[in-house]
Amino acid sequence: MKNVVPAFESIAPSFGSSFAFSNYVENANSKSHLWHYHPEIELVYVNGGSGKRQIGSHISYYADGDLILIGSNLPHCGFTNDQTGNRNETVIQMKPDFLGTDFLEMPEMKNIQTLFSKAKAGIAFTGETKERIGSKIEIMAHQSPFDRLLTMLSILNELEYSNEFTVLNADGFSMEMQLQDNDRINSVFNYVKDHFQEAISLEEVAGLVSMTTSSFCRYFKKITNKTFTMFVNEYRLVHASKLLAEKPISITEICFESGFNNFSHFNKSFKAYTGKSASQYRQELKVIYK
Repeated sequence: MKNVVPAFESIAPSFGSSFAFSNYVENANSKSHLWHYHPEIELVYVNGGSGKRQIGSHISYYADGDLILIGSNLPHCGFTNDQTGNRNETVIQMKPDFLGTDFLEMPEMKNIQTLFSKAKAGIAFTGETKERIGSKIEIMAHQSPFDRLLTMLSILNELEYSNEFTVLNADGFSMEMQLQDNDRINSVFNYVKDHFQEAISLEEVAGLVSMTTSSFCRYFKKITNKTFTMFVNEYRLVHASKLLAEKPISITEICFESGFNNFSHFNKSFKAYTGKSASQYRQELKVIYK
């Protein structure tokens, strides 16, 4: 069994700033393949490209770039790799009280407090909000620390007023836990990420975190609000969605490359998950991005 080490990321603010600002060209974010977590709230803008979102127990596919707000200590995997095809990626990370507790208690900061609270479940922004805020984020790379701060506050305020968003872990995801629990669930997530194309037994995953099978099943359901089997299947179905959009290979090949060993079961699961057959899903993507 491959030893999977979860990652706690220690983040330092950018020089002369109260928060961290990092800009990566294409797929240069070296931490993108790791499940990790940190106390900082994270705002990520991916300019162009397509890939997977893996935030908490939520897994989905994005296309034509992404704008994500991730709450404190919410485990997530990076959004870009050598297959994403994005132009660049900007990551902004800030402590929940990055301007001081008293400052955030001011009446003018109420919107930002509300936004940070919603971000505990992860938020994906779409439409004009994604395009407008994405442009502002990229301009920040050329601003002085003071102007960058003003832009950051403006962005957070705009995001709270936007109605173009999806809460990613809407059914609940509990990460208000001890460090040991963060590490345990991250080990499981990392293992699924690395082995979803293989058969994964409950026994081996329970053993990975030193639990009995029954205890692990109860523990995973309590934290993620879904069974482990459901989580693995969703991971495989999102990978299949990505392949359908990006690879000109047969649907049968996609079925097996995504970790399913039964084509009929794959077809039934994919339609239940997306509301469309795999062939219909692929055809509609061709029309959208023609």
